[in-house]
Amino acid sequence: MFKVKDMKEESKKWKQSNMHYTIIPGILEHEALGIEKKIALVKDLTTTIHIDVIDGKFADNTTVLDPTIFKPYAQKYFLEVHLMVEDPEKYVESFALNGFKKFIGHVEKMPDIASFVAKAEQYGQVGLALDTPTPVTALTDVSFEDLDFLFVMTVKAGHSNQEFMPEMLEKVRSLRSQTPFLPIEVDGGINSETLPQAKEAGATDFVVTHALFTASDVNKAYQDLQALLQ
Repeated sequence: MFKVKDMKEESKKWKQSNMHYTIIPGILEHEALGIEKKIALVKDLTTTIHIDVIDGKFADNTTVLDPTIFKPYAQKYFLEVHLMVEDPEKYVESFALNGFKKFIGHVEKMPDIASFVAKAEQYGQVGLALDTPTPVTALTDVSFEDLDFLFVMTVKAGHSNQEFMPEMLEKVRSLRSQTPFLPIEVDGGINSETLPQAKEAGATDFVVTHALFTASDVNKAYQDLQALLQ
């Protein structure tokens, strides 16, 4: 059983009409220099940055695993870590000590969901992620009141620049029907065409990688996406 948080009643009655929507730049890189370059591109556009961490076991890819390189950015940005790793609980403390305040753990490689949630909530916000093959029923025994948000992959986790899978929005709709009060974050293939679809399904937060960082004008690309949230 999870430890139930003391949530305000008005939060439990949170309605879609009052949702706050956010564009979050997502960074999936294999070396520190690539991370630095991408953060520099969005340094004046956002206060939140999403960092992908992949250990080569969760997916056939590996990113920077050293959390210390992010510490200089923690004072300016709200850092969230997307743990595409085996046993994400093992990574929580080290990333927290280097400034991360939001922790996304995949249920697929999570030995103990309750333990991960309890660990992460000591340091900040905690959410559970579903990869594309994983059904919503994987969260059947989860109390949403113990979470700060939910996370749905709209491409197979592990690589950037993949084609958006619209069928994954059924998961978003299902989760939204179960919880009118929790933010739902989506990640994968988000661009000017797919963002409105995800928003209509009930998503509130949108991780954008390829569509943002390959744009000829990153500032304009970000503002164009932001305008779709109005």
